Formats: sequence, C-alpha cells, structure tokens
Amino acid sequence: MAGRQRKRPPRGGRKPSTDLKARTRAEQVQLATYRISEAAHTAPTLLDLFPAIHGIVGELMPAKNFYLALHDAASDMVSFPYFVDERDAPHPPKKAGRGLTEYVLRTGQPLLADERIHRDLERRGEAELIGAPSIQWLGVPLKIGANTIGVLAVQTYTKGVRYGAAEKQVLEFVSAQVAMAVERKRAEETLRAQQRVLRQVIDANPNLIFVKNWDGKFTLVNQAVADLHGSTVDELIGKGDADVNPNREEVEHSLRDDRDVMSSLQSKLIPEEPVTDARRGVTRWFQTVKVPLVSADGTSRHVLGVATEITQRKALETQLVQAQKMEAIGRLAGGLAHDFNNLLTAMLGSADLLLEMLGPEHPGREDVATMREAALRAAELTRQLLAFSRQQVLTPRVLDLNALVAGVEKILRRLIGEDIALHTTLAPALGAVRADPSQLEQVVMNLAVNARDAMPHGGKLTIETANVELDDAYAHEHPPVTPGRYLLLAVSDTGTGMDAKTKARLFEPFFTTKERGKGTGLGLSTVYGIVKQSGGYIWVYSEPGHGTTFKIYLPRVEGKVETAAPAPAPAPSGSRGGSETVLVVEDHGDVRRLTHKVLESRGYTVLVAANGPEALRVAAQHTGPIQLLVTDVVMPGMSGREVGLLLAPQRPEMRVLYLSGYADESIVHHGVLEPGLAFLQKPFTPEGLARKVRDVLDSPQTGTGR
Repeated sequence: MAGRQRKRPPRGGRKPSTDLKARTRAEQVQLATYRISEAAHTAPTLLDLFPAIHGIVGELMPAKNFYLALHDAASDMVSFPYFVDERDAPHPPKKAGRGLTEYVLRTGQPLLADERIHRDLERRGEAELIGAPSIQWLGVPLKIGANTIGVLAVQTYTKGVRYGAAEKQVLEFVSAQVAMAVERKRAEETLRAQQRVLRQVIDANPNLIFVKNWDGKFTLVNQAVADLHGSTVDELIGKGDADVNPNREEVEHSLRDDRDVMSSLQSKLIPEEPVTDARRGVTRWFQTVKVPLVSADGTSRHVLGVATEITQRKALETQLVQAQKMEAIGRLAGGLAHDFNNLLTAMLGSADLLLEMLGPEHPGREDVATMREAALRAAELTRQLLAFSRQQVLTPRVLDLNALVAGVEKILRRLIGEDIALHTTLAPALGAVRADPSQLEQVVMNLAVNARDAMPHGGKLTIETANVELDDAYAHEHPPVTPGRYLLLAVSDTGTGMDAKTKARLFEPFFTTKERGKGTGLGLSTVYGIVKQSGGYIWVYSEPGHGTTFKIYLPRVEGKVETAAPAPAPAPSGSRGGSETVLVVEDHGDVRRLTHKVLESRGYTVLVAANGPEALRVAAQHTGPIQLLVTDVVMPGMSGREVGLLLAPQRPEMRVLYLSGYADESIVHHGVLEPGLAFLQKPFTPEGLARKVRDVLDSPQTGTGR
C-alpha cells in the first residue's frame, strides 16, 4: 500500500554474532589449510598424510565416513588409498565406472547428493549406486591446474547428520590444499623410488658412472669406476682425476670438459676418451656423456658422467663404416643403372632400326654403328654396376668350386702372361656351393686381372680352395659374418700391395689406382657385388711391397652337384613375328615407343599404356583376347608384377614378359628369378625383344606371372 514502508535491517548488515561466527569459521578453515600444508611437509609417506588430512577435515565438519580417491589418467584406474567407512569395506583399485566418485571426476565439479539427487542421476544414466546407500554424499574434485587428479568425499548414514552449503564450502576450500599436498607427496615418493632404482642401476651397471664437483672431485662413483682406477668406491670419494691418473693432459682435458658442462648448463658428448686402466696397465677407450646437475637457482656445480667402453667397437668401427658406405653406394649405383638402362634401350633400339633402314653403302652407316658400339660398352658398365649393387638376375646351381677353377685355368694362363706363374692349390673333398657359375668365373677372372696389373714385372699368382669353419670369435671380429661352414676361395699375388687408405676404397665403383684410360674401376666392385649377392663375404689382406690376398667365403651347401643345362640351339638370324595382341606397359616414353614400333613392325597388334592404372583401363576396354603382357617391373605407383596379378583373373590365357633395368624383389628373391616368370634385361635390342616375345608366346604356359 502507498503509505506503508518496508522495515530495513539495522545498518551494518548481519547481526554481530553472525559475523563473528562467520569470521571464526573462516579462520578455522584457513588454519586447516596451513595444517594440511604442514602435514604434507612432515608426513613421511603418502599413507601417513591421509589420516592427518582426515583428522583436520573432521574438526571442521562431520567426517566420520571419509575417503580419498585418486585417478590415473593413463590407465583410467581409480584407487582408494584412504577409505574409512562404517558400513562399507575399502574398495580395491578399479577401472573408472559410473559411481558418484567418477561423476565428480568426469565433471570436475563438487556434488552434494541425497537419495533424490542420486535417483535422478541414475535415471539419466549419469551415475549408479556403488557400495552401501548413504543419506547424503558430498564429494569435491582434487585439482592440479585444469586436471582433476582425484576426489575428496564424505558421507553420512545418520539422519541427524546433514551436509549443507557450509560443509560443501569447507570441503571445496581445503580441497586445493589437499590436492597440492597429495601431489607433493606423490612426487616425493616417485623421486625416492627413482633414487632407489638409480642407486641399484649405478651399483650394477658395468658402465662408468660418476658425479664430480667444480673442483673435479668425485662425489659419487660406482664400482666400475673404482675398478678402473684400482681403488674402492669409498677411497675415490673426495678425490679427482689428478689423484688417480698420472697423465696430466688427460686430467686437464677432463677438468676442462667438466667445467664447460657446468658453466654452459649444456650436456656434452665426448665420443672418444682414453683412460689408463690402473690394474691392467692398458689404455681403454670410452664414450662419455656429461650432463650438468642443475640446482634450484638454475646453476650447476656438479656434472654427471656416464662412460661406455668402446675399445673393441673402435677397432671394428672402420669395417662397419666401410660396409655401410658400400651399401649406400650400391643403392645409388643400382638406381643409376636402372635409369641408364632405359636410355640405352632407346639408343640401341634406335640405332638397330636405323641400321636396318640404311643400305650397306650408305655414308652414315659407319657413324650409326659407332654409336651402337658405344651404347653396348655403356651397357656393359651398367651391367657391372648392377653386379656391384646386387640387383642382377642370377642362375644359381649347386656346383663344384674346384671344377670351376680348373675350367678357367687355361684362360687365366693366356690372360696373365708368361712372366707370371700361376699355381692352384685345390682342397680334396671340397664341399659344394650354390652360386651362378658364370658370375663366379667372372670373380676369378677379375681378381686375376687385378693381380696381373699389380705385378708389372712378373710374379706369382696363387688360387686356393679349402673347407673352413668360421666360429663366433671370427664373426665377432669380422662383422657382418655369420658363423658357420664355408668354402674358401683365395686369390693371392706377390705384387706391389696396398696401403690402408687404398684398401678402404678398394671396392668402390670407379675407384682405381691405374692411369687414366687403363681401367674403369668397376672390376673389384663387380667382384664385391657378386660375392655379396651369392651370400658370401670378401676380405682383403695387403701391405705395400708384400702382395695382396683376397679371401672369399661362400656358404657351404649339401646336395649333388648340378651339371649345366645343354646350350640352346643357335637362334636364326632373323626373328619371327606374329599376329597376337600384345599389351605394352612402360613408364619411360622412349622405351615405350620403341617397343611399340618393334612389335608392330613384326605383325603384332600392340596396345600401349604408360602406367599400371592405364594398363588396367586399356585391358578392360579391349574386347578381344590379349595373348601377352609386356611390362616394365619398376614403375611409379603400381609395379609390373601388380599389373600382371590384377589382370590374370580376367585374362587367364595371357602370358607375361617382364622388362627391367634391374629386377626388384617383386619378381626375384636374392637375385633368383621366380619359377615360371619370363624376364628380359634392359638394355635390349629390337631383335632380342622380338625373339624373346616369340619364345614366350610359343612356350608351354607353365606360369603367367600370377
């Protein structure tokens, strides 16, 4: 009504007694946070901290039934390290489920739930009853930053004990301090566990582990350090390198490294560091990592060192580096040979087609023939590169190594000249090897030529065979040799020998010590590739003025020696053509056009495609039969083998002829062509292509590349 006015409260808001009670309550809560922080400092372990927190919270509110739940985000496991409840047993660790505890974990918000709220949460599928039902349940999240690490919860089963906004506020207020206290104790326990593990590692580790201060004195060492210096762990503490190492330069160098690490606060790797073994009187080599131990103020007065012995590894390092280098050069050589073989195929094919067009008296015929001969010589170089890179197609069989050496002996005598004496020492009862005989003959020939050039004034060439057993000790000193039974093929000369620098590059392609024009530098690299592709190993022993010995170890095999297949009948000078349909798939444009032209000129119907997907489309659009697929093996996106496998179900009558500058693992295994596959090595001539196509079409259909 207009004349009535609402009564106003007294100036100052609430009653003095209410304000005093609120201030007292706030002071109690504030004091509780201090006490929780103090407990985190004084409690020996996390399990000692939890009862203290329970007692402090219990002084502020009813907390008879009290527990803490901690969540591991990595495993999504919830554990209950402290659980006090009058009606419920402690819960074992479990996967996070749908209880009220997990509800608070998921939402990151406090929850005060009675029976009605609990039923509403269950009806919505957000929570379910776990354990004994309580009248009220109050839980608050324990947070570190934005992450919820656990839940602090109280609950009551007594009707007279109720929780309200005040209790919720109290629990929320102390939860931050509880979370920090829990995290602090967990970090301390993790640190102590790490320290125990570290001490065990230090004590048991065979590496040298030590800590030094700014003055170079040891403050921690393990037994390996003590053994190195001929002392005990206790005797070394407080001493420095100057006390145990007589080498002044080593001491000064080590101290300088230590101080560099501590002043720069940057770790340092000492790749090769000599240390004198006081007990054995020898120098041992170590690889040392030095790390600054940074204090709370961001400075370092100590350095941690971990040294791994590399004395034996240092001796093997040269061999390993050389093997890796040869592998890398081999991959490069194989790639170059593949690209050059495509170019040479186009050059040789074009030259042959041009020679067919030019009459015998044409003035340009000689120039074309010269170009063709140069291309053939280049093709021989790429063949040697393929041999070195182990990407040639082999025809291996079980063979008698003694018989092979005897077979080339006559040729060798003519090759090396009369001023060099040839001796062969062939072991009786020699085992067998599985290899390509023509390739092994090339190995012997190349080594003999190399020996001849090393003996310009005459000498002695010895070829030896033997059964040998390479044990673990030999394999350990000659990585990557595998222990086992081998056949030895050794070729020795009494020539000029080689120094270590020359030996390190001996098998590299195009490396030669001969005068310009006297050699290509591919002879020994070809030997290396053939031996490796045959599953063997080759080592060279040489000193200037003391000759050279090449030792080749080939795996010994069981089985009957296989005789060579009879030579095929001489092919006619001209190849027959045909009327069949041929699908040519080749990504190199010049080779594709040449193949198309050669086959079409011999009467074939030719379909062409530049890649695998295009070949599938061309084949799908062609309504008639396709008798032959002629495809490059190595193509971008889809290989020739994949093209053959995809077309085979739709065209079972189709044969496949693979072309490649080198054969990849899709059609060969360890250099051996899969049975039933037809393969033509690039570079090829038009006549060679036409003859191979005809042979594949006329052969029994035992394999189509499927």
